[in-house]
Amino acid sequence: MPKMKTHRGAAKRFKKTGSGKLKFDRAYGSHLFANKSTKAKRKLRKAKIATSGDFKRIRTLLTYMK
Repeated sequence: MPKMKTHRGAAKRFKKTGSGKLKFDRAYGSHLFANKSTKAKRKLRKAKIATSGDFKRIRTLLTYMK
């Protein structure tokens, strides 16, 4: 049986933390900052942790996640 493939798009977006949770950067944080408030831009700086429901779906994409 062939090896399962890792979803490369998901592998680039998600990183596993030391406690085993998945961390990812928020959307809309790369350009067009003139239209965003200071509060919105500040919230975009911090990475987000995936919820338990999302974790189950992402785990299927990242087959060899350490």
